[in-house]
Parts: sequence; structure tokens; C-alpha cells
Amino acid sequence: MDNVCEEEVFSSLFKTNSKTVFNYIYYKFGNEEKAYDVVQEAFVKLWENCAKVSPEKAKSYVYTVANNLYLNVIKAEKVRLKYAKKSNDTSYESPEFLLEEKEYKEKLDKALNSLPENQRTTFLLNRIDGKKYAEIAEMEGVSVKAIEKRMHLALKALREQIEGI
Repeated sequence: MDNVCEEEVFSSLFKTNSKTVFNYIYYKFGNEEKAYDVVQEAFVKLWENCAKVSPEKAKSYVYTVANNLYLNVIKAEKVRLKYAKKSNDTSYESPEFLLEEKEYKEKLDKALNSLPENQRTTFLLNRIDGKKYAEIAEMEGVSVKAIEKRMHLALKALREQIEGI
């Protein structure tokens, strides 16, 4: 019987889930440092409670702890979402194209920021991380129907604000 307290089991859980938990929290926070701290703390709590959490429940436990830590921080401070600027090699692009791209990205960021947090998180987990609705539902602790509704509302709102989506 595998036990979360075994270093190999814990290490495997960390390797398998830490990046997704990080993205999940990062999309909610919009701050890499805070998301990183929350993920670290969530896995520390898993380690501290390893005897009480079965390997099958560990993933769900880490998501729940990470989300609760996130909610605690949000209560203390309201944080807006900022995307990490990806450095692009733009030496071959025309100034007009670069301006249009910048304007579009600003419109998209503004539109995403205007979404309710649950819709934004669902949209980003699905479109950026390629998570299926069932996976997102499990992370969020809601039904697949709820995720479908969030995605529908997010896409509808984004279409209203931005042409070409």
C-alpha cells in the first residue's frame, strides 16, 4: 500500500501535479511569486498531513489547500490579473503589425480581466493548459455542467468585447 509519507510517492505527486496547481493558482492570482508560494505551502501541508491523506486523495487535497490559501490572500488584498510578458523575437514584424498585435493583446487582457474570476480561470485552464472540462470541474469542485456554463458565458462575454474570437 503506497503511502504519501514515502518520499518517492510524495516526490511523484509533486512532479505530476505542481505545474498544474501552479497554473491554476497563477490564473487566479496573476502573480507568479504568490502562486509559487501557495503551491509550496500546499505541498508542505500535504507532507505535514501525509499520514492522513491517501495517495488517491492527494491531488484533490493539494488543490483544495492551494485554493483556500489563495482565498485567504485575496481576502487580505484584491489582486488584478497580469500576464507574464512572453519575449518574442519581433525583428521581422512590421511596426503596423506590432502595434495591432499590442492593441489586440491589450483588448484581450482587458476582456479577460473583466470576466468573473471563475469564468476567467475556466477559460484559461481550458484554452491555455488544454484541460478538459471534467478536469477543471474536479479542480474547482463543481459539476461539468457548471464548467460548460462558465465557458459559454466567458466566450459570449469575450466575443462581445473583441472581434475575431
